[in-house]
Amino acid sequence: MKILIFSGTADGRRLSYDLASMGHEVTVSVASCTGKAFEEQAHPEIRTVCGRKTAAEMTALMEGNDLIIDATHPYAAEASREIRLAEGEAAKKLLCLKRPESVAPYGTVKVRSAEEAAEYLSGREGNILLTTGSKELAAFEKLSRDRLYVRILPTVPAIQAAEAAGIDSRHIIAMTGPFSRTFNEFLIRAFKISWLVTKDGGPEGGFYEKAAACENCEIPMVLITRPEDGEGLFYEELLKEVCRCASPCVPKGTA
Repeated sequence: MKILIFSGTADGRRLSYDLASMGHEVTVSVASCTGKAFEEQAHPEIRTVCGRKTAAEMTALMEGNDLIIDATHPYAAEASREIRLAEGEAAKKLLCLKRPESVAPYGTVKVRSAEEAAEYLSGREGNILLTTGSKELAAFEKLSRDRLYVRILPTVPAIQAAEAAGIDSRHIIAMTGPFSRTFNEFLIRAFKISWLVTKDGGPEGGFYEKAAACENCEIPMVLITRPEDGEGLFYEELLKEVCRCASPCVPKGTA
């Protein structure tokens, strides 16, 4: 079966590997070249398409595929909306990968958006470690740049976004995660961080390593909660549904 996966996440890469190993012809669409590099390492027979796409471009990409899977980031609400629009135009079957919510540590401050996180922190002192990505930096523009330390991907667009937001180069941590608890603790202590701002990226996104570091360093986590979305299937459920759609579903190399 030909399957198109919109991905770029760690569990999306795992999914593409599992489906390719079952013998399916898998194409993965990712937004960035960083995601493309990771996908190409996952399985030699996975085809990867790189670059952000409009709904019309997604519709064209869906042609020739039997099944579409939305495995984009849990916070990529706009991308998921575009995928649903495109799927409707292409008249293809769409499955969505759903992730269980993480258990936040005691004392976590939960907010609904980056703007709400910035508003909360504006009335509180102390350095802030932002681990929400370069796209959210504009939301924190009213906070003193001296307080902000940002951890972003080591890509030209991400670094340019940090510079455009007025972040000093000494406050830019450009690295590819996920990161260990020990490394998170090192950053918190090295930069005298009082607040860590994050999203719920789940185990694959290093959420629990951030949570443990906050607990050990005795600082609060400011958690931007996920957009409400009751749709989708959890990982094992989704695999079973793919097998049902493909029936019979026989792993590659087996009798």
